[in-house]
This record gives sequence, C-alpha cells and structure tokens, in this order.
Amino acid sequence: MLIRDATVDDWPAIWPFLRRVVAAGETFCWDRDVSEERARAMWLHEPPGRTVVAVDDDGTIVGTAETHPNHDGPGAHIANAGFMVDPDHVGRGVGRALGEHVIAQARADGYRAMVFNAVVEANTAAVALWRSLGFEILATVPEGFHHPVEGYVGLHIMYRRL
Repeated sequence: MLIRDATVDDWPAIWPFLRRVVAAGETFCWDRDVSEERARAMWLHEPPGRTVVAVDDDGTIVGTAETHPNHDGPGAHIANAGFMVDPDHVGRGVGRALGEHVIAQARADGYRAMVFNAVVEANTAAVALWRSLGFEILATVPEGFHHPVEGYVGLHIMYRRL
C-alpha cells in the first residue's frame, strides 16, 4: 500500500466513500448530509495542513487522512487529524498504515503532540487502534455524540506526545 499526498484530482475517488462514512453518522461529528463542496473544503487542506491518500496495489484509493494544527497561534504546535477508510476496505490495515504515516509526518513537521478531539466511544475499533499507536484517553464527554444505533454515547479526547 502506498500513502502519498492527496491532490485535487483524487477528490472524485475520495468523495464517494467519505460521503458514505459521514452519512452513516456513526463516527464523524459532521452533518450527515454534508455537501460535496463543504466536505472538500473541510478535508483537502492547504499548508500547514496536509491530506494524504492510501492507494492499494491496483491504484484504488482505499483511505484518506488529514492533519492540521489543532489551534492557531500558541496552540499550533499540537496536530489534529481525521481518518476515513473506504467501508469496502475496512479490516485490511489501511487505518493503521494511515495512522502510522500521519504520526511520523506530524513529528517530521515539528508538531510536539497530536490530539483527537472527538473519537466516538462506540467506535471500538478506532479506539483500540489509537490506543495501540500510543494515544491515551484524556477525557470523555458523556453523551457527546448522538449515534444512530447506540443513542447518546461518549466522545473521547485522545492524545499522544510525538
């Protein structure tokens, strides 16, 4: 699997699975009916942000990740990131490969730490992945996420020093 910087030409391959993930309403704090224009603006970043894609051996984009400073100014040394794996390719190590890549890239870019502001408690696979990559749960906002199946569930704030 190749992980490389995303280009605007990758958007047509990203949008269909990004739309599916967001519309499912189980993992992202985005409006479930986000427009393509709004999604593209939130996902494809200009520097210092970055967007990458995971490409399998046949050239198919199977996942994507984005990083950016968590805050501006005096808080810009902490990275934030988001990840999406095409639901048709879950369970094949795409998320782990993206996570490892983003952590290494954030460190190389000079960030001192990374924080995830909103990891859905019911997304146990993601929570386990991030813990295995060295993240800890700093806090959980009780009932911070309205899951379409589980109802109101906690929203973790996860952190790791780089």
